[in-house]
Amino acid sequence: MSLSTVPFGTTDMNITRVGFGAWAIGGGDWAYAWGEQDDDASVAAIRHAVESGVNWIDTAAVYGLGHSEEVVAKALEPYGDADRPHVFTKCGLVWDEADRSVDPRRSGDPASVRREVEASLRRLRTERIDLYQMHWPAPEQVEDYWEVLVDLKAQGKVRAIGLSNHDSKQLDKAEAIGHVDSLQPPFSLINRDATGELDWCHQHDTGVIVYSPMQSGLLSGAFTAERAAALPANDWRSRDAEFTGEQLQRNLALVGALWPIADRHQTNVASVAIAWCLATQGVTAAIVGARDPRQVDGWIGAPQITLTATDLTEIADAIRRTGAGHGAI
Repeated sequence: MSLSTVPFGTTDMNITRVGFGAWAIGGGDWAYAWGEQDDDASVAAIRHAVESGVNWIDTAAVYGLGHSEEVVAKALEPYGDADRPHVFTKCGLVWDEADRSVDPRRSGDPASVRREVEASLRRLRTERIDLYQMHWPAPEQVEDYWEVLVDLKAQGKVRAIGLSNHDSKQLDKAEAIGHVDSLQPPFSLINRDATGELDWCHQHDTGVIVYSPMQSGLLSGAFTAERAAALPANDWRSRDAEFTGEQLQRNLALVGALWPIADRHQTNVASVAIAWCLATQGVTAAIVGARDPRQVDGWIGAPQITLTATDLTEIADAIRRTGAGHGAI
């Protein structure tokens, strides 16, 4: 199968409008895990996504404290240069090997970034990373770590460079040093806070790959209050405000309002939620996670859905009515 592609900002890459998100496949024994995960199922999910036409994977060094990158490398073993997907990863979160349960520490120290890129190259078993991103703003000045990423690109260790979870002011500071190839912000029907950054990227020809378009499963159509209550302690969502109390009820009410739209398009709620993100100006593509091949099948068709003006109005009305989420409507 082949999916259509679009230019990824000013990079030389064209990417599919959905990419495989490799956060959950990092496994269960670290601070921001999604619970235990079977590596064979992860490999099968990645290969199914690639064979279904997805041409990029987004991971990070910190996902599973190195394990996600290793699983991605294993999954891509059968693919040659002609059919190997692009691999995007991130730096800037440093963990304690002696205690994997401790929150990773943000670091933009230039020496640390240079060590991290070498470690990611080894784990991914590649000579060049297609997109290298600073995961979160660090205590250091953005100019300090952005200069390192610009240099890594000039050296050929990375093909493109980006920022994740950074705001417009930080983007301005980085852009003054070297072009920001991409931004990775959280964005969904529930988290709509990134509209200012999307506008910035649209104006600067910066590609945007949004993460959590299904709000970590809440907008999948398969989530219930009972499932939220049963999340294990080693799943970070069990401690997240969107998955508990009144916020959870508002979010589930919004999901209920999406079903008629999904039915009209003969699809599922997950695909409608992703299609809404893709319909937003400035968004190049969406990162969507999967822990097994079946979950890939649940969202692979999202780019083919064109939401009508009526659909978009109904969605906006549902957001106002339910009070779900935060940010511009």
